[in-house]
Amino acid sequence: MGTSRYLILGGGMVAGYAAKEMIERGLKQGELTIVSADNAVPYERPPLSKGYLAGRDSEESIRINPEQAYADHGIALRLRTPVASVDAKRKVLRLESGEELGFESLVIATGARVRTLNIPGALYLRSLDDSKRIRERAGSAKRAVVIGGGFIGMEVAAVLAQKGIATTMVLKDDRLGGRLFTAAMSQFFENYYTTHGVQFVKQASAPEEHARNADLVVAGIGVAPVIEPLAGSGIEVDNGVVVNEYLETAKPGIYAAGDVANYYDTLFAKRRRVEHWDNAVSQGQHMARTLMGERKPFVHVPYFFSDVFDLSYEYWGDSTGSDAIVERGDMAGKSFSVWWLREGRVVAAFVMARPDEERDTAPKWIESKQKISAERLRKAGSVGEAA
Repeated sequence: MGTSRYLILGGGMVAGYAAKEMIERGLKQGELTIVSADNAVPYERPPLSKGYLAGRDSEESIRINPEQAYADHGIALRLRTPVASVDAKRKVLRLESGEELGFESLVIATGARVRTLNIPGALYLRSLDDSKRIRERAGSAKRAVVIGGGFIGMEVAAVLAQKGIATTMVLKDDRLGGRLFTAAMSQFFENYYTTHGVQFVKQASAPEEHARNADLVVAGIGVAPVIEPLAGSGIEVDNGVVVNEYLETAKPGIYAAGDVANYYDTLFAKRRRVEHWDNAVSQGQHMARTLMGERKPFVHVPYFFSDVFDLSYEYWGDSTGSDAIVERGDMAGKSFSVWWLREGRVVAAFVMARPDEERDTAPKWIESKQKISAERLRKAGSVGEAA
């Protein structure tokens, strides 16, 4: 049985960015092993529902590191290698093949898998292969149904509509964006999609009924953390792998990062599990620093970005429990921002086509717990004047 100094379970973005950071910090040959059930080297996820799906990006262009980089730096990249179990006490991974791999430090980065519907032929978007299948089917599709009004659903619907496919979005709720968007924001995006030919079916209790006449059905109804290999390991699991503010489990030398990590967020004093690109990048980099001797808590403002049609927007923070909302700019146009406050402090912000000052200020104010009155923020000519 071989033993690695560092082992990452999962070949997604955490692994890619951790490897990149470790190489930059002087990783030695033979110290790192990445075990992945995927058949591709670690790649960026956002292009799967944006540029790659639209045909603008290639498989090579979305790789986090060139494939050769892993061999050049002595990183053992084990693709197509599903794991059966983790033995936390012995510090061993048991592969489905029966082989065992030992480790000194383990990062659990198994990610998440899509939730599915009972709709024959429906496609889902999680992996590079998924995006390839949707892109291939879209080449001949005339009518498409996208089930789900979250970010994946919005991005896929935008790409399909721009390909000239008659696209219908089927929502279980009465608006786009779920709890992230205010009612006014949801209405803006619904209007924008409608002007680009997308139709809507809302509050659909039986989405399969609306998928019958489509020749392409894509469902984006959320994901669930992949925790099956941890059964019986003694590693605490509760909506993902439970870790502290250092991304450590209660088992010595075992950590978790990315979509599967349920970590303690010191900025908001609460537990959270985040399924966005920026979280996987930042936690992968953080784990690299931790493994190589820099022990600091993971302090990070949650962040998300999206591109739909010709719109690009960003979101920072957590609006849960906010007691005031401030809108800046033109909510009827394509340039506005929305700020959420709780007890006079900025806790979240949405920015689209606004001055750079606003996008630069948003995460700083959230991290510093900036106090400001809603009236002052609403009336100020710039956020600088409001500070």
